[in-house]
Amino acid sequence: MIRIAAAAGLMIVLLAGCQSPQQSMDDAEFTCEASGLRPGTRAFERCASVNYSYNRQRSQDTANAVAIGAAAGAIGGAVVGAASTPRYYYRPYRRCNRWRCW
Repeated sequence: MIRIAAAAGLMIVLLAGCQSPQQSMDDAEFTCEASGLRPGTRAFERCASVNYSYNRQRSQDTANAVAIGAAAGAIGGAVVGAASTPRYYYRPYRRCNRWRCW
C-alpha cells in the first residue's frame, strides 16, 4: 500500500511540469498571432519572448506547487501511519499491548 502511494506521488511530481519548452513556444507564438501580430516582425518576437517566459514561469510554479503538495501528503501519511500503530508499553518483566500482557 505504501509503495503504491509513493509511486503515485512520484508520478504526480514528474507529470506536474509536463509542458515542454517547445509547447510553451508554440503557445506563445499562437497567442501573438491571435492578437494580430505578424511573424518575423520585432513586435511579434518581443510578444513571443514575453509570453514564452510567462508560460515557462507558470509551468515551473505549477510543478513546485504539486511537489509541495506531494511532500505534504507524504508527511501527513507518515504521521497518520505512526499514530495508528499499536502502542506497546514496557514494564519490567512484562510486555503489554492493547489486549494482554505476557
